[in-house]
This record gives sequence, C-alpha cells and structure tokens, in this order.
Amino acid sequence: MNHDQPFPTESSYLNYLPGVYQQPTAADLLGRYLLAFEQILTGLPGQPGLEQTIDQLFAYFDPDTTPHEFLDWLAGWVALSLRDDWTEEEQRAFLRNIVALYRKRGTKAGLQQMLAIYTRIEVEIEELLQPMQIAVRSTIGLNTMVGETPPHHFIVRIMLTSPDYVDLQRREQIARAIIEQEKPAHTTYDLIVEYPSLQIAVFSTIGKDTLLGG
Repeated sequence: MNHDQPFPTESSYLNYLPGVYQQPTAADLLGRYLLAFEQILTGLPGQPGLEQTIDQLFAYFDPDTTPHEFLDWLAGWVALSLRDDWTEEEQRAFLRNIVALYRKRGTKAGLQQMLAIYTRIEVEIEELLQPMQIAVRSTIGLNTMVGETPPHHFIVRIMLTSPDYVDLQRREQIARAIIEQEKPAHTTYDLIVEYPSLQIAVFSTIGKDTLLGG
C-alpha cells in the first residue's frame, strides 16, 4: 500500500446514489460499508481492484510483462516446462520464442535457434554425412570422425566465455538438456564446449575472458 496517500474513510460510490443516501445520518455508515466493495471492484489508493486487473489482463499473456510468479503458468499454455536453474530472463526468452520454434522442432535449424536463445552466442551444428576427404572434410575433431560415422550423428559446438567454472558447468548441463529434449529420438550427438584459452590480443584478460588450465 502507498502510505503517502491517506486511506479514505467513506466510499466514492456514495456519489452515485440518490441524495437521500448522502445525508449525514446515512452517509457515515453506508460510506464505510461501501468501502469494501469499492476496494474489491475499482480499488483504493495503493490497492488495485478487479477493474484495474482486468484492464491489464493482456499483460499476463505476454512473456515480457507477465509477473515472475506467472511464468510457470504461462509456460503451461505452450506445453513448456521451465527449468529451475534458468534465470528469469532466460525463462522469458524461451517463452517469447517457443511457439515459432515448435514449427521447427526436430530440425537442425530449430535446435540451433533454441541453443542460441539460451547461450546468446553463435552455435554450430555439423551433420556428419560424409567420410573424411582431404581438402574438403579433413579437420580432425572439427568436421571429421576417424572410423565409420554413426548413422544420424551430429556435432554441436558452442563457445562459453564465462570465467566462473560453476557457471560453465551449469550452462553446459542446460545445453545438453536442451539437445536431449529437442533432437529426434533416433539421432546421436557429441557436444563440444570450447573455452577461451589464453591468446594474446584475442582472449587475454585473466578473470574476464580466459580460463587457465583445463
């Protein structure tokens, strides 16, 4: 409640009643009686009523404006379960994009966009459809596999730049959970998480954009 505004002692609804009910003998009791209805229906200073709530009902269906406590409720409307370890902004971002992404579910483009929404960086997905070919597909660990390529196999590569090891683990776990949720059931994958090593003029600020050690 806003304590800067005095709480009324009688309801403004009295102004809409016949004059006989506005006489001092009746107005005192009736004005206080109607306060309860005014508080529920149109609201009092610092206490919004049903009228204001209904006027703002559209905001509850918008991922950007719905109150935090309604995010899970809104996610239920689009058959989405929000992870507890997502930040509020990550939850809102998924809700904002999930309907359009459902049309691409099970595709490379859909998975790539889903991961990009979470990581907020570029995500590379490589489908291993061809064997090793010198000067065409010949970079070990990047676009080739030694031996026979498993059927329906793909590689997801993301770059995480956080210097916080715990945060890196959390993000990697969520990325893997997203892949497991979105990939077709018959496919297999490798997730390659790259961390910025010390590179002068590229990644070189200790504690900001580099990690020392494995």
